Amino acid sequence: MDVVVILIVVVLLVGLVAGGVAVTRGRRREVELEPPPSPGRSAAGTPTLDERPVTEPEAVPEPGDVAVPEAEAPTAPPEPEAAPEVVEPGPLVRPSFRERLGKARSALGEYVGAVLGRDRIDEETWDELEEALISADVGIDETTALLDELRERADELKIAEPELLLEQLKVLLKDRLAVADRSLRLDDGTTNVWLFVGVNGVGKTTTIGKVARRLRAEDRSVLMAAGDTFRAAAAEQLTMWADRTGAELVRGSEGGDPSSVIFDGVQRAAARGIDIVLADTAGRLHTKTNLMEELRKVRRVASREPGNVTEVLLVLDATTGQNGLVQAKQFTDAVDVTGVVLTKLDGSAKGGIVLAIQSQLGMPVKLVGLGETADDLVDFDPDEFVDALFA
Repeated sequence: MDVVVILIVVVLLVGLVAGGVAVTRGRRREVELEPPPSPGRSAAGTPTLDERPVTEPEAVPEPGDVAVPEAEAPTAPPEPEAAPEVVEPGPLVRPSFRERLGKARSALGEYVGAVLGRDRIDEETWDELEEALISADVGIDETTALLDELRERADELKIAEPELLLEQLKVLLKDRLAVADRSLRLDDGTTNVWLFVGVNGVGKTTTIGKVARRLRAEDRSVLMAAGDTFRAAAAEQLTMWADRTGAELVRGSEGGDPSSVIFDGVQRAAARGIDIVLADTAGRLHTKTNLMEELRKVRRVASREPGNVTEVLLVLDATTGQNGLVQAKQFTDAVDVTGVVLTKLDGSAKGGIVLAIQSQLGMPVKLVGLGETADDLVDFDPDEFVDALFA
């Protein structure tokens, strides 16, 4: 029994000794893992303010060399769009009246042929001439006045042959058309403004583009003002013409104030020394505002300094005939029209409307459209026009 007790005591003693040795070794290992505190460090091992290592200052980036984190780096700017192709302002290729007035000439041809087929001048000859002039859109009043004067000349000159009578009619037509000043006014040293007025569908916006082509061929600087803000396609058309001719363009928001667009165009032209502003205007309004009142406002605004309105051009469709006179009277009363641009004269127009406009309205036809290309807007030439009709 005593032996058993002794063995138990020995085992317990051995276990206690072994446990103490293990604890001591563990503590020594922990001490070896932690570096001893160095001068300048706290007891917890944190550097003090005086003893923290001094790092090199960051290099100051050069201008334009700032590094941007990848997450915040801006995307590359888009490639600039290619500049629109500009038509070089070369010489104009002018079409002839004789070449382009074939339809109007053929409409008169039957009457002219009937007159020339007679062997003398009688009342039927005068009736055929009257019918020919009225059908050519000269108008009843103007036809009557024209034939009365022709009768006087025939009596005075003792004309008996139908061929000579037609020659005198041509002379009389040329004389009546030759009295007007058809030049387009352009004052050097000022910001010229040409207003274009007319109802929708007469070719007003296209006319502006063709006029820009003419002016650029003369080495004039041009700015287009898209004042017809009530027709979205008008601004797009002018943008196309500006790109083609190398002209500048000012446009506003759709449905915006036309006067403000034209005013901005005049101001920009003056600031950049541009010779002339070609201003489009509305031909129909989508509001309750009266069109003619709107045009009067446009006219007043365009005339403010530094603007100098030197032309107000009424664009008429020649195929509308006498109906164009009604339009012309309305626009003339509103904005003091200085001249007429007659479009589509190469179409089904009869041609006599030229004489009616000048005689009844007292305003000259300055430009006529003889086709669809950019060079087909030409100065009106009375002699060439009359010869082309009777050729």
